Amino acid sequence: ISRAIEDFRTDSVVGTLQRTGQGSFRLDEKRSAIDLAAVMNFPKNLELEALLTYAGDRPGAFVRDVTPTPQSISLVQHHSLIALPEPGYVPRRFDPRAGNFAVQFADYAVPLDAPMDQRWIVRHRLEKTDPTKKRSRVKEPIVYYLDPGTPEPVRQALLDGARWWAESFEAAGFIDAYRVEMLPEDAHPLDVRYNVIQWVHRSTRGWSYGGGVVNPRTGEMLKGHVSLGSLRVRQDRLMFEALLGAANTGSGGADDPIEIALARIRQLSAHEVGHTLGITHNFAASTYGRASVMDYPAPWIRLKNGKLDASEAYGVGIGAWDTYAVRYAYTQFAPGADEAAELEAIVQDGLKRGYHFVTDADARPAGASQPIGHLWDNGEDPIVEWRERLAVRAHALERFGVDRLGSDRPLALLEESLATVYFHHRFQLDAVAKLVGGIDYRYAMPGDGQQPVRPVDGARQREALAALLELLEPQALDLPESVLKQLPPRPFGYGSNRELFNGRMAMNFDALSAASSAADQLLAALTQHERASRIVDQHRRDPSLPGYEQVLQAVSDQLFADTESNARHEEIRTTVAEAWIDRLAQLAHDERAVAGVRARTLAHAQVLQERLGSGYLGQRLKRALYRPAPPLESAPNALPLPPGSPIGSWACTHD
Repeated sequence: ISRAIEDFRTDSVVGTLQRTGQGSFRLDEKRSAIDLAAVMNFPKNLELEALLTYAGDRPGAFVRDVTPTPQSISLVQHHSLIALPEPGYVPRRFDPRAGNFAVQFADYAVPLDAPMDQRWIVRHRLEKTDPTKKRSRVKEPIVYYLDPGTPEPVRQALLDGARWWAESFEAAGFIDAYRVEMLPEDAHPLDVRYNVIQWVHRSTRGWSYGGGVVNPRTGEMLKGHVSLGSLRVRQDRLMFEALLGAANTGSGGADDPIEIALARIRQLSAHEVGHTLGITHNFAASTYGRASVMDYPAPWIRLKNGKLDASEAYGVGIGAWDTYAVRYAYTQFAPGADEAAELEAIVQDGLKRGYHFVTDADARPAGASQPIGHLWDNGEDPIVEWRERLAVRAHALERFGVDRLGSDRPLALLEESLATVYFHHRFQLDAVAKLVGGIDYRYAMPGDGQQPVRPVDGARQREALAALLELLEPQALDLPESVLKQLPPRPFGYGSNRELFNGRMAMNFDALSAASSAADQLLAALTQHERASRIVDQHRRDPSLPGYEQVLQAVSDQLFADTESNARHEEIRTTVAEAWIDRLAQLAHDERAVAGVRARTLAHAQVLQERLGSGYLGQRLKRALYRPAPPLESAPNALPLPPGSPIGSWACTHD
């Protein structure tokens, strides 16, 4: 235990606090000890806890938010000693096309013609009572237990969503193999015999988690454990009240923000339980219908007949991809069957049905190229959905006002609601940007019929670029005067928080910086060094695809077109143009980009600087181009957006 505490002190806590700018801390051994009162013994596991106290100085903002005395941090380090599982579990081979988590290890004893790297999927143990039958009852069902501290109506929503998976196990040939119940009063969530869905409180409304205890030798899931943050449902309600108004809150109708938020919680419950069943994210599933709860669903609010329609905001039930993933992971084949051939048949069936699969590493990064893997989006065509998001945003902004807020709250709190509407398009922007310089690829295996790599068609890339540039119109970035007149500074007793816009006008709302921030998200995407490098290389190999100089010219033409505009919109043009100049200068010095990107960016910036002349923008660009190269981490002048995924968080990992 002492050695584990020392490792924890050195690697996890002290290092993390220092790396993230939260201060320099050290373990105070006089205030750290094993908590004997927290020792718990269960039939299959022993639980131990140590109280670790760290002393330090210069604590960062996040530490100050969560500790009574920032110079002193106390943490509980938990240790679980778990008995090895009973023999009889049969590992199943991993396939990158099937959507399952895996454990990996090196087997040095395999023959020379076999790969040393071995991968088994993660899954629960599930066995038929009669494996000769296509459908059979099971020896021991998979049962999940919900935390009894979960309040209603969230409790029922979590039960409903988690129970959706029963359908997939039925499709895989199991009868009554999966259930969700309330945790018995005499059971403890840390008892490894119980798969638990836990309802937790914390200072952020960030990510929820689905994981558990996995046997690293075989991939067997010994205990599934889901943690759902209680603030998520409240932030969803805030978002829907901002879009639809608060008048129908509590009405129980299709446009009731509470009912829509509960629909999202049902989906989230199914999503996190899916992880504990061994299934990873599939961020391509939204391109072929609502095919998976393992995607991140944006609320599908649509504009119909001049009104916002939320009747289909979230899907209900398990999707086709989810059932496919369960079939691969859990199907029990008849004795004597060729399991490898049977599994390949399941995969081939999924490919024939068009079940595309894209997971985290190919969807999350800023420079991701896969055009069908997106977080928080809907629909088969990202450009069509982009224009739908802009239309919904414009409609909601035009009608935004005091009716978006409960009568018992200060008017200034409208700003938090406004942020969710003003940046309603933010995730779809990322989806459309992936088409520019995009490369469509699959997790292909030899002979499976999938095309491994294919660049996005040139006309499609140009269409995406043109659609994105529509956001740079001042009319799209400006806020209606009716909205601005309803945003007073924060009242006494209400401090600032991370959900607010960033600005330069002290306590007053800064509409110009809001426009700059929204535009800069787009400009950052188009000057992202990996995307820019791909565009240069693609054009080199295929001149029908857009060159990077064409991308740069399209943006500058949009921002510096000789068009008439009023003084109100001209100020927006200036602040957005400043953001573009900053991005050009940053990319021209960015050694991470290929030489062709830097050369083209510098050449374009020099021509633009001559065009802008001796005015403010021209001089700013000149100074930025010819001063010593700035550090790569230096931020442009545009202020960052309020937090986004998952509708706002301090640090993003996974959902």
